[in-house]
Amino acid sequence: MYEEQVRTASMDSVAAEQQRFMVRVYNWMGAGLGITGFMAYYVANSQTLFNILMGNPILPIVLVIAQLGLVFWLASRVMQMSVSQATGVFFLYAGLTGITFSTLLVVYTASSITSTFLVTAGTFGAMSFYGYTTKKDLTSMGSFLFMGLIGLIIASVVNIFMQSSMMQWIICCAGVLIFTGLTAYDTQKIKEMNILGNEGTDEDTKEAIRGALTLYLDFINLFIMLLQLMGDRR
Repeated sequence: MYEEQVRTASMDSVAAEQQRFMVRVYNWMGAGLGITGFMAYYVANSQTLFNILMGNPILPIVLVIAQLGLVFWLASRVMQMSVSQATGVFFLYAGLTGITFSTLLVVYTASSITSTFLVTAGTFGAMSFYGYTTKKDLTSMGSFLFMGLIGLIIASVVNIFMQSSMMQWIICCAGVLIFTGLTAYDTQKIKEMNILGNEGTDEDTKEAIRGALTLYLDFINLFIMLLQLMGDRR
């Protein structure tokens, strides 16, 4: 009886720690999305900044390369960075993403962007909740989704040259399925990667930033795929 009570108390302690950690992850992710949204709106509504962005064909390419460099650097080196450095790189990446996203606010109508965001948020929330609460091990699903992601990247690169609307539609449909599944898988993985007893430490904060980056990428990519399927162009 006593051993069972101890085991129950230990499980409750672990669950409470995981919940606290995931709240931090979602807070960091929300902050990143907020910065992205603000920068996209600001640049799209600044004629000067938007003209600079679109007037130089090299600048968008530089921004994309900078984003890729930052996200790979942060994902691979976050635990070796200081908290301030990891925070700065994460927010810088979110800001650069917002600048590139400013073109979406010009291409698509405000109502379709809003409705797509709500659909994305609902889908993400449902799948993240499933990933957090399910007792099923999603590891095998993650391996399958990762292979699908590689295929999606290859198909997207090929379609840059083919410019096939049918292939683009297939890519978007596949992307929605892949990033929906990844949301559940990544949530479970992030919940389980938390090191118990790290509360309040720099390592705890950096773990939360790393988890937030992963879910941020899932959300952003899911939004892009859905917008291409659902969005109304101006």
